[in-house]
Amino acid sequence: MINKISPSIADALSVVRDGHTVLIGGFGTSGIPAELIDGLIEHGARELTVVNNNAGNGDTGLAALLAAGRVRKIICSFPRQADSHVFDGLYRAGKIELELVPQGNLAERLRAAGAGIGGFFTPTGYGTALAEGKETREINGRHHVFESPLPGDVALIKAERGDRWG
Repeated sequence: MINKISPSIADALSVVRDGHTVLIGGFGTSGIPAELIDGLIEHGARELTVVNNNAGNGDTGLAALLAAGRVRKIICSFPRQADSHVFDGLYRAGKIELELVPQGNLAERLRAAGAGIGGFFTPTGYGTALAEGKETREINGRHHVFESPLPGDVALIKAERGDRWG
């Protein structure tokens, strides 16, 4: 019988490799899996692409992962806020790549990847810089932009409890 319970954070993160895409749950500071992010810093994987709602707060959690120099690219919908100084510094210095994605598109791209959907058209972002280089199409008189699914190699979530099936 399958058992996805790991004896330690290090064991759970042992599957992460350099260059992986890591999906990190949470919204702002709520629900961030801080212990798993700390474990990822200790793990040492580099050149990561991180997908999260934002680009970190203060000096802990995702901001600490960025400060450790482990992230090559961040895909998020809200990169800047009052205490996002780690991301701001890295971005201004050209040390991190940013893919800005509207919140609903981000959620739908993740869902599409999980459902095996090859992509979708949405009116969100049409006519903006976010649509540059993307396929567009008029559907029922409204302009749409094609969005690709956004799969991850591993997802880090904060949970009260889990089951052995994952």
